[in-house]
Amino acid sequence: MRDKTVIVTGANTGIGKVTALEMARMGAKVVMLCRNPEKGAAARDEIVRLSANDNVELIVADLGEKATILRFVEEFCTRHSRLDVLVNNAGGIWRNYTETADGHETTFGVNHLGHFYLTHLLTPMLLDSAPSRIVNVASEFHRFAGNINFEDIMGKNNYNSWYAYAQSKLCNILFTYRLADLLKNTGVTANCLHPGAVGTEFARELPGWVKNIFNFVAVTPEKGARTSVYLASSPAVENVSGKYFASRKPKKSSSVSYSVPLQKRLWKLSEELCGIS
Repeated sequence: MRDKTVIVTGANTGIGKVTALEMARMGAKVVMLCRNPEKGAAARDEIVRLSANDNVELIVADLGEKATILRFVEEFCTRHSRLDVLVNNAGGIWRNYTETADGHETTFGVNHLGHFYLTHLLTPMLLDSAPSRIVNVASEFHRFAGNINFEDIMGKNNYNSWYAYAQSKLCNILFTYRLADLLKNTGVTANCLHPGAVGTEFARELPGWVKNIFNFVAVTPEKGARTSVYLASSPAVENVSGKYFASRKPKKSSSVSYSVPLQKRLWKLSEELCGIS
């Protein structure tokens, strides 16, 4: 990964932090996108210390706010002339209905829309830097969504935190497959993955008993990051695109995720919600 530039979102904790650390250990220039400046700075200092690589930067942005995503990209493009890997990792589950700064339900807005918009803005540089890679962190939990509820995609009428999370992860996979198709023969690959049930802060808003059960069965962030690191760096997947991985191996996602009309419908809606023409 020497001389390669990597962006990792949500890089101040959990598998995002481990992914950023492993990229730095491999010699990459790492740019961390984090919402919290204090936690981001502390994680950046730790990654520099553990990797012995001081080519690690922090740029603060909120994936629930388009204006900060745009500022992130402008700052990144001012500092860097290429982008080899984009790891869309940040995400969470919110117990109660809340909205982002842009007025979207938070789970859908952060887990899907924020990364959709970020990827849209960075695609020209990824194309110029080809061969390059996009890695989207999804989840096996996407299977519980069944389908996309386009009639109430934000959950305003009937919010359920588990369904909102599952739906957002299904969106990650639909987005990946459509993106891979649009980027075919460009040298830019797009893949998604299931990291496993990872013991991180992502479920911090859930009831205590749920977190206790989750943490009991969870794997460590180090194990959870293995597939992200693999897809970001391994020569074995250099020309692989449009796949869903688990434990560093291709795996079938839910049958509905392969629906091209569904992929196109979500893409069109995401463009409209992000104000992309």
